[in-house]
Amino acid sequence: MLTEELMREVRRLEVRARRRVDELFAGEYHSAFRGQGVEFAEVREYEPGDDIRAIDWNVTARTGRPFVKRYVEERQLSVVLVLDLSASTMFGSGDRPKARLMAEMSAVLALAASRNADRAGLLTYSDQVELYLPPRKGRTHVQRLIREVLDAEPRGRGRAMPDALAMLRRVLSRHSVVFLVSDFLDDDPASEREPAWELPLRLLARRHDVTALRVTDPNELAPPRLGLVELEDPETGRRVLADTSRATRRRHRALMASSEQRLARRLQRAKVDLVRLSTDRPFVDDLHAYFRRREGGRRTA
Repeated sequence: MLTEELMREVRRLEVRARRRVDELFAGEYHSAFRGQGVEFAEVREYEPGDDIRAIDWNVTARTGRPFVKRYVEERQLSVVLVLDLSASTMFGSGDRPKARLMAEMSAVLALAASRNADRAGLLTYSDQVELYLPPRKGRTHVQRLIREVLDAEPRGRGRAMPDALAMLRRVLSRHSVVFLVSDFLDDDPASEREPAWELPLRLLARRHDVTALRVTDPNELAPPRLGLVELEDPETGRRVLADTSRATRRRHRALMASSEQRLARRLQRAKVDLVRLSTDRPFVDDLHAYFRRREGGRRTA
């Protein structure tokens, strides 16, 4: 719902996000995500050292002197944010839940794209695909994107990730940069089975530059205190009384570490970068470090 309070929050978030884009990303976003195509610029006379494969034989034949074609990088990109709206993103043990971090991070990435004259788009999902905004340019479009991520209400179990990824394959006609923003908690951490999203993600990454932004909270790794603790699954509402003894906490940490390793292997097989973010530290630092690695030509998983 478009309320005055929401619009004030959009403006506040836009101001904060623009400051972070200006201060931290500078030219690193531009360098990290280069255009994937080239476009013709001009024909000029051949100079020693030019690649002979660039010779324009038609012009060369007409003039009697060798000429080469010059191309420039097609810089403009389409950037699409795929945002997980499952109920598990409402969890947060500190000042903000995962969903809030995801919203602020999406705003920063959309503004980084806008500042570099790129198109920005948004796709949100929970148990179904909720919203798709095709990539476009312009401040009005970016403001709407920010408004949508702020006004989104997490719900359901996030089972529509495969549908969202398959949809992007259908609607994206040109090479794009895709940020998949999720906590990746929709699968059984003890299961070795291939998750339903793995094949659609692998197919999407064959045509597009995909980065997985995995958001976690410290208390997901281990309950905050020892003893009997009542836990509630935010996606199903089911409550259980858990014994959080030291032995249980050790087993849980081992289970989560194993799940994290499987996720990293699956993303690596799909040729998708993995960036780990947490609610207990500034996400801009993690994004900044990732852009620097990309700028240096080192992908990460």
